[in-house]
Amino acid sequence: MRYAVSVAMPRTHPRTRSRVLPAPSRYAAPALEKGLDIVEVFASEPAGLTATEVARRLGRSVSEIFRMLVCLQRRGYICEADSDDRFELTLKLFELAHRHHPLDRLIAHARPLMQQVANHTGQSCHLAMLSDGAVIVVAQVDTPGSMGFSLRLGAHVDLFDTASGHVILAFQSDAARHRGLAAWESRSRRRVPAGLQKHLAAIRARGHEEMASYQVHGIVNISYPVFNQHGEAIAAMSVPFIEPVGNRLGPRQIKESLQAASAHLTAGIGGKGPQGPRMRTLLGGKRTLLLPAGRRHKP
Repeated sequence: MRYAVSVAMPRTHPRTRSRVLPAPSRYAAPALEKGLDIVEVFASEPAGLTATEVARRLGRSVSEIFRMLVCLQRRGYICEADSDDRFELTLKLFELAHRHHPLDRLIAHARPLMQQVANHTGQSCHLAMLSDGAVIVVAQVDTPGSMGFSLRLGAHVDLFDTASGHVILAFQSDAARHRGLAAWESRSRRRVPAGLQKHLAAIRARGHEEMASYQVHGIVNISYPVFNQHGEAIAAMSVPFIEPVGNRLGPRQIKESLQAASAHLTAGIGGKGPQGPRMRTLLGGKRTLLLPAGRRHKP
């Protein structure tokens, strides 16, 4: 519903253009507006902000901002970024409306590539990101056949129970990895597994993760990183591979398709991965993922 607001025009000099002053809202909600102001400030600062920085930008006292931050953190909209009292946005807004602006471009580029992977391999494909120490599925494509396995859009999975979580951690910056692990420890009340750094180094060396599912027997999770402009992993494209009877495609073909798709996605969002010339070879100037003749999936 739209409301018509009548505004009185100030008397001005004949040669001076009049300026209409905005009328105050009849339905003001100061506390809500304050909370939305804070969310919008965080949306423009991916590195996070302290309570003092937020107060300075909004021209408010630290005490009133701190109360709002406590509320937003309790409701899951922000989380602690690191040890210097900084906060950052979580993916709660995405979970509510699937319209969190920083994800729009990534998902728009990812969907057709994921559909190609699914069509070529006969497997489902999903894109996942980290938020507050957990893995969240932000985009998903079902298997094109009549049977298969897939993760639900918006699903939360433990950071260490997924190939996606391992891959993103492996290719993050040290600071981002530290924040993610600290958030996981706070959420799970457990310590980071011993030998993690060695495992992440092995993932970086081979460029992907391939592991048996911790939730479902017979599934092999295969995952490749998606990089931002700084060469850091911001997401992972994955296939939960399950081998139907008579299937001619194995993990090798799945990895070829996923590797090319993740490289295309990285390039599409202006990212750069550690592959260098190898990524250019994978892209080859084409937007189609090719599999060997006679090996494409037939539903």
